[in-house]
Amino acid sequence: MEYKDYYKILGVERSADADAIKASYRKMARKYHPDVSKERDAEERFKDLQEAYEVLKDPEKRAAYDQLGSNWRAGQEFRPPPGWGQQAGGGFGGGGGGFSDFFESIFRQQQGGGFGSGGAGGFRSQGEDSEATIRVSLEDAAHGAQREISLEVPTMGPDGRMRREVRRLTVKIPKGIREGQRLRMAGQGAPGMGGGPNGDLYLHIQFQPHPRFRIEGSDLYHDLHITPWEAVLGASVEVPTLDGDVRMKIPAGSTSGQKLRLSQKGLPGAGSKPPGDLYAVIQIVVPKKISEPEKALWNQLAEMSDFHPRR
Repeated sequence: MEYKDYYKILGVERSADADAIKASYRKMARKYHPDVSKERDAEERFKDLQEAYEVLKDPEKRAAYDQLGSNWRAGQEFRPPPGWGQQAGGGFGGGGGGFSDFFESIFRQQQGGGFGSGGAGGFRSQGEDSEATIRVSLEDAAHGAQREISLEVPTMGPDGRMRREVRRLTVKIPKGIREGQRLRMAGQGAPGMGGGPNGDLYLHIQFQPHPRFRIEGSDLYHDLHITPWEAVLGASVEVPTLDGDVRMKIPAGSTSGQKLRLSQKGLPGAGSKPPGDLYAVIQIVVPKKISEPEKALWNQLAEMSDFHPRR
């Protein structure tokens, strides 16, 4: 059989840490996945990637593989050293996982010892964790909700190959969740090998754009449009919040850009932290069209007023 250089297959150095190995695997797995790749040997490359990652992601199996030394070359004729099974700790289980003869020769289970079993002495491993992004409304983040979503998730086909299928999931959105946080869906990730448990699915939270509010941390900002006379004379106007409209007093002499605070009307606090605030940002809106009587009043005001903002 031929020696397999798992480091070369994954495109990493022998000194690579677990994060580098994981990142390289994900990048190459996307490139050579048979469902998307146009490479002629994509399926074979993808199988090699899975096998290499299965070994190098696990410290115990990686250590056993590294015991073979670095003098071997990819494609070189290979036979395990005498007494290898005992040297490597009695083997790690094999068979039934769809791996190569090279893998089986290194990690074959011997004398009842070893790293897990699947079926009749088969190799079992937990599936990869998966990640996806879901968009959440501010209202759902503020009040909590339960939503049905559809996602493409990895699954094992009847032929033993990985494929993607659309799955409907019920997601519970906790009250007070923040953008950038993750929700863990246990057991909804990629299936394990040899009957091993599924990985987990992590959902990254992204807020949907809102027509009325901007978000900064737990605070909300709303552009409050008022008329020139409301700004000059003061007024009581309705302001939207995530719990419905409330009335707010506009002080006389208000200016554009001025912020009026509604305490604890932002997003709910996380843990013991208090809720955020809502800031109404005043925007004075001037009418674009006016009638002749209105124009006369504006002219009258201009003549009698001694207000000069540019002085």
